[in-house]
Formats: sequence, structure tokens, C-alpha cells
Amino acid sequence: MLADVTAPIPVMVLAAGLGSRLAPLSSWRPKALVPIGDRAALAHVLDCVRPIARAIIVNAHHRAEELEAFVKAQRDALVAVSREVELLGTAGGVRAAGGLLGAGDVLVWNSDMIGALDAKALVAAHVQSASRGALATLAVRRCAANARGNVGLDDRGRVVRLRGETGASLAGRETRAAEFVGVHVVGEELRRDLPAAGCLVSDVYLPALRRGVALASCEIDAEMIDIGTPREYLRANLRWLAARGAHQNAWQGGSVTVAEGVTLDGAILGDGARIVGAGLVRSCVVWPGGRAAAPIVDTIVAVEGVVQL
Repeated sequence: MLADVTAPIPVMVLAAGLGSRLAPLSSWRPKALVPIGDRAALAHVLDCVRPIARAIIVNAHHRAEELEAFVKAQRDALVAVSREVELLGTAGGVRAAGGLLGAGDVLVWNSDMIGALDAKALVAAHVQSASRGALATLAVRRCAANARGNVGLDDRGRVVRLRGETGASLAGRETRAAEFVGVHVVGEELRRDLPAAGCLVSDVYLPALRRGVALASCEIDAEMIDIGTPREYLRANLRWLAARGAHQNAWQGGSVTVAEGVTLDGAILGDGARIVGAGLVRSCVVWPGGRAAAPIVDTIVAVEGVVQL
């Protein structure tokens, strides 16, 4: 049984990246602001972390003005932006935001990881792991049988392999494989030595493993989708729609226009979207203000352009 965690924790939401794999969507909006169902991806993350947050800091670089405007529109005193003139990486971003985050452990969440992860349970797991000497706790999903995954765990749930590299002092003790889902708690001790620029995995966790430092894991049941590609972005939207109920074959925002001869099947239509023509609109996302002509399948439509998958 995990200890009940009542003390709020600072949260870092990583949203500064260029989102190159998501192009061309990321050239139209910052990756953190692409819509998932009825709201931006970042809004879904904020919903997950607010219940345990003392402060929520979102770093911004690519299209930073749009992220700043979004955060300002939230009118939430907990949420602030750490703007990066140059990209600092995941570790550098956390270090640069140190004054806004305050002291202590920090929950780090990649803004492109969408899913109903229980942040309170992860933080509680870290409290327990830290009492046994762990300096960080990674949220992971167990792999299917015979899958290697990007994380190897021992029988106590400690990380013994990460990105193919095995911790020197723990070699040979891996008992199961898992996938790191881009959400983790970085302990205060590790935070003290974060590089000014660099990656939390490559430049912090891997060197720690080499030194024999204990890194813990927290196995989660929630599916997490990395919306880093247009196909996975579409899948995240369809999962959001499915979660609303089996009877739901579409979601429509305000002021949507759908022509009489159109049938919707797995369609998410943002505010002001317009569907013309006739036939099936299946597995599609139409952004606010977008115009699509039926029939159309497996497509993302924005005002700026169309992505056919």
C-alpha cells in the first residue's frame, strides 16, 4: 500500500521542443497546443497534475508567445512559463526553471505524453522509493512477453537498464522489461547537479546508473500516447472520443456545420469546423475553423492545411 501523499510538489511540464516529428502540425501550432478532443494537449496534462501541484512551470521556446498566451488565459496562479531563448534540453529546462519551481523533488511530465496517469500515485511511489535510497522514480508500463522495452527492472522495481545501457553495479539482475512513459519524479539531490543544458536521461540518469545510483520505477496501468507523430496524434484523439462512451461516434464543438449527406464515424470537429460534400467522415480530426470535404478517412484538417495518413 502506497503512503498517502498530501504535500504538494512542484511540477515541470516540458513543452519547449520543436516537435519536428509532428510536422507539419507543429508548424501550425506548438506541439503542446494541438487539440486533443475538446481542448489542447497541454490542458489535459494540467488536469492530471493540478491535484498534486504546488507550482506548475511550463517551459517554452518554439512559438513561445502562443504558449505564454495560453497559460495567461488559464487564469491559474499555479501555472507559469519558463521561457528559453535557446533550447536547453529536458535537464537544462528543469534547472533553468529552478527559481520558479522552488526546492525539493519535482514531477516532470513531457507535454506530448497524453493519458490518465495517476500523478498522486507516482509521487507516493517516489516517497517510498526515496526512503530506500532512490534518487528518481520513473513511470513505466510493463512490456508484453518477449518485448525488450527501453527500461529493464529488477525484482524490486529498480531500474537496471535504460536505453540499452545496463547499470554497472546491477548488471545481470534484470527480471522484467518496461517502457518509460516520459513522466517521472526527479529527486532533490539529483536536481542540485543538473547541467545547464542537456537531457535528463542521457546526461543525468545514465551517468547515475553507471555510478550505481538507485533509480526506482512505478508501474502504471494507464495507456500513455506519445503524440509526437501525426498518426499517434490522431490515435490520441480517437482514444479520447472512445473514452466518452461506445455510443459516441463524433464530437462537435460550437458553431460546427455538417452537410446533410455526411455520416460521421470517429470524427472530432473543433469550433467552427465545416464539413461539406457527401459520404463518410471516419477517423478524422478537424481543427477549429477547418474545412473538410467528405468522403474523407484518416485525416487531420487545419485551416493551414491537410494531413492524410
